[in-house]
Amino acid sequence: MRAAVTAIASHRRLLLPVLQSFQTSITTNRNRTIVRNIMSEMDPTSFARPRLVTKKVLAKHQREGDGAIVRRCIGRSELKSLDPFLMMDDFSVSPPAGFPDHPHRGFETVTYMTQGGITHQDFAGHKGTIHTGDVQWMTAGKGIIHSEMPAGEGVHKGLQLWINLSSQDKMIEPRYQELLSEDIPSAEQDGAEVRVIAGESMGVRSPVYTRTPTMYLDFSLRPRAQVHQHVPESWNAFAYILEGEGVFGYQNKTPISANHVLVLGPGDGVSVWNKSSKPLRFVLIAGQPLNEPVVQYGPFVMNTQAEIDQTIEDYHYSKNGFEMAKHWRSH
Repeated sequence: MRAAVTAIASHRRLLLPVLQSFQTSITTNRNRTIVRNIMSEMDPTSFARPRLVTKKVLAKHQREGDGAIVRRCIGRSELKSLDPFLMMDDFSVSPPAGFPDHPHRGFETVTYMTQGGITHQDFAGHKGTIHTGDVQWMTAGKGIIHSEMPAGEGVHKGLQLWINLSSQDKMIEPRYQELLSEDIPSAEQDGAEVRVIAGESMGVRSPVYTRTPTMYLDFSLRPRAQVHQHVPESWNAFAYILEGEGVFGYQNKTPISANHVLVLGPGDGVSVWNKSSKPLRFVLIAGQPLNEPVVQYGPFVMNTQAEIDQTIEDYHYSKNGFEMAKHWRSH
């Protein structure tokens, strides 16, 4: 089959649409792989199964923490979760509001600042401030109690993503990975720029270790630019538009505006076009689903109700990971 197809591979403009149509009817993995590889060789921006928008949700304002305002992207009635992602907030906070002392167990939080800064401190003595463009990747594991408060006057904005941990990782020791803005790998191609917070894009890779395999990309597209990003086929994926409007999936789709969450259907990649006269900025986030039961009680995420009951007891009595909570208060 490969010899027959490659014999006419020079007629790319004619052959690509035929292959794109043909590959949907292929029944064997071997032949499907052959066609996908040929298409990739002919046009690296083409996908055997382009990911399309299957759900669009407007992230609306709500109050969170102590006086903070967030746009809840995931973790709301319209989109409760997207395995392995439990929640994402687009937050905005000004003093004296913030996120005072609170616990976590059983998952990771990823905080990415888009404006200003957030000062973090926890009961183990870890303290620091992340500023615009910086990332903190916190693995709560068996338990963390911390505070997240605005660093100075004015408005401070960012994204916080909650990523579930597998049952075997829920009770690991807490750890942090922090990247300054200048240390986040980036690349630019034909008017499309990417900052690689996790995973790989345009030939550059993030140093962040993702215990639950995750891709986290921040794209900025100039007017008339486009980007084509491969995503592992077995992963769940979504985009969140921070600024401007973009066309996702196919060129003839209607542009989608800022503050929308776009759940992307199955496929091996996603294409995005900025057909407007203004810049487009969005994050593309994807992860390998855990396919495990999820039982959540606020900031505690485990696999069974019994584990949640044990976590509440551990927190209340300052044990099994919460030992340092008994006499600790942030300041």
